[in-house]
Amino acid sequence: MIRLSNFADYRSSVNDSIRDVLERINASPYLFQVITSEDGRLAGTVTDGDLRRAILSDVSLNDPAGICMNMKPVTGSVSDPEGNQLKLSKLYGHAAFLPVLKEDGTVSEILVGQRGKTSTTTALVMAGGAGKRLGERTRYTPKPLLPVGGKPMLEHVLSQLENNGIDRIFISVHHFSDQIRAFAETRNNSATVELLEEQKPLGTAGALSNLPDNRKGPTLVINSDVLTKTDLSAMVIFHERHAYDATIAIASYDIEVPFGVVRQTEDGMFSKIDEKPHINHFIAAGIYILSAEFLNLVPPEQYMDMPHLLNIGKNIGLRIGLFPIHEYWIDVGRPDDLTTAENDYSDNIIDGDAL
Repeated sequence: MIRLSNFADYRSSVNDSIRDVLERINASPYLFQVITSEDGRLAGTVTDGDLRRAILSDVSLNDPAGICMNMKPVTGSVSDPEGNQLKLSKLYGHAAFLPVLKEDGTVSEILVGQRGKTSTTTALVMAGGAGKRLGERTRYTPKPLLPVGGKPMLEHVLSQLENNGIDRIFISVHHFSDQIRAFAETRNNSATVELLEEQKPLGTAGALSNLPDNRKGPTLVINSDVLTKTDLSAMVIFHERHAYDATIAIASYDIEVPFGVVRQTEDGMFSKIDEKPHINHFIAAGIYILSAEFLNLVPPEQYMDMPHLLNIGKNIGLRIGLFPIHEYWIDVGRPDDLTTAENDYSDNIIDGDAL
């Protein structure tokens, strides 16, 4: 158990925006904030998961965090230290925290449970694609080894996995596999890194069948061309806390229609014209957590894409959750995307070492 007596970094106001609260959570080792009223009394608590679920409900990051907080959290009392420890022990292990209140309702300290190791410690990096959309840039170099911010994209992905508690990483390879193998073997790996050779292209999910059968717990799957600052450990906790069979990371994608869109009434009459409207959708962000039940649905050595696998799982009743990404994210699939990623690094929009 950890006692946070100086908890200024873990406290927000009811009027602080969701964006501000998320930034505080991202800057701290714990995935929560206590929310206090103007007079300092506890008003509620929010977790990283609470805020991401709110994003799914179309709230704005500029909305006050108070609209998505837990207004009746479990709390302790300064007069009952033994009871506080008992309450903390009954809370969820990976996100356990207990605000301890004084008699006037203000927070005296925050007790935090020791964060145990999650069951998701294995990852598969999909790095077998040819990257044809990048044209000449991938003529002699596999896409995962193209540099962004002075490092190959694969280095950013592997470092992020290692920094988020993944200790066993598989890399599925096919196109220019010898170059990726040489990179992985000469890299200073802190996790165990193993390559899985695709004898033929297997799609975005088919390579899952090449994973060994002795894995324990769910597997995190990430595309090698995804650069993001999302907290993967938060995604793992989100997945395990809700006991999902699969969790899909999703990103917000905005499209501007370059024309005036004509709206009509039910009887086919003109209603109005929206000039160049923006349409927003959630898209799959190329990061997934999959249970053994999902992995068992992948036939050996057969081509399968991830949407097909997820649809099969959904149709047989497996539970699939959504994890919204609000942090930096880009899928480097086209030349313009690669240029954007390079500009983001050169303009210090993101910290390359943090990925």
